[in-house]
Amino acid sequence: MKHIVGSEYNIHINNWSALKDTISAIQPSQVFVLVDENTEKYCLHQLFEHIELQVRIIRIPSGERNKTIETCQHVWSDLLRKGADRHALMLNLGGGVIGDLGGFCAATFMRGIPYIQIPTTLLAQVDASLGGKTGVDFGGFKNMIGLIQQPLAVFVYTDYLETLPDEHMKSGFAELLKHGLIADKNEWQTLSKSNLDSLEFENIVYQSLLIKKAVTDQDPGEKGVRKILNFGHTIGHAVESYWMDSRTPLLHGEAVAIGMVSEAFLSYRVGNISETDLFDIRNSIIKLYGHHPKYVKPAEQLLDLMKSDKKNYKGEYRFSLLQSIGRAEYDVAVASEFVEESLLFYKERIG
Repeated sequence: MKHIVGSEYNIHINNWSALKDTISAIQPSQVFVLVDENTEKYCLHQLFEHIELQVRIIRIPSGERNKTIETCQHVWSDLLRKGADRHALMLNLGGGVIGDLGGFCAATFMRGIPYIQIPTTLLAQVDASLGGKTGVDFGGFKNMIGLIQQPLAVFVYTDYLETLPDEHMKSGFAELLKHGLIADKNEWQTLSKSNLDSLEFENIVYQSLLIKKAVTDQDPGEKGVRKILNFGHTIGHAVESYWMDSRTPLLHGEAVAIGMVSEAFLSYRVGNISETDLFDIRNSIIKLYGHHPKYVKPAEQLLDLMKSDKKNYKGEYRFSLLQSIGRAEYDVAVASEFVEESLLFYKERIG
């Protein structure tokens, strides 16, 4: 069992007694657990085995397409119908959608009730559950409506990873790779050459959490250095948003993998990284995630989606880019023609 002490909340890894103690310490009037059909089936019974408390269940459908204000209205209505007051506690048991939407619902219900993140996917365990970002998609744009409200605590249980399909493990692995690229060169070199089946995830998750927690503690409001965590996400979010309602949507990590290749090109194009490093990143990521040129077109629509990215300023495209492997910078203004070149770079045939 490991834990990380933070400035505003603590992160506990594989410690069920700490969860029970945390809930008991605040003496909530009621405990609500937000689940989707997958976490209700595969994860909820393990929670019941350990906390031994009476809880009320709120169910929402899984998937990014359900991360909407309409789903929030369902959650708020369920809280009201089941008698929640300002002393209630929300446990968000699930992946990134559950954590983002559940945190947003808790932060806004009766002007805020406490919530605990219990991430069940690799993506949520190493990224989405930390830092207090909450929100929903709106108008075809990811995470457009939301706020930053820190959780009471985060509890990570790596046994839950055994419930995940392979594609969801690979999706979460993209965020591990990102943390290495922006903050730990050795971690990148180790993970980019690894086989997912051979990894010991308690230690890997712990190391990745240390990276993200260090960054978010410096800048909880995302006014400065925290923006480096967006590496790969400006283009990645545009790709994910464009294809979200298609017959072939991408998982978040799959879109971020495309984004990291393209934004590595931008890092090269502005003179930050070498051509050798660029192709090492490109080849490593495409070896893990495959090469899918169709997802970076139509370029014009993707560029339009990027214009609404929250990092932009006065109409300029602003990116978080690599300074070198293991170091990153933020608020880098990039010309639109460079962005188009980055999409073309991703599309180029390998070998």
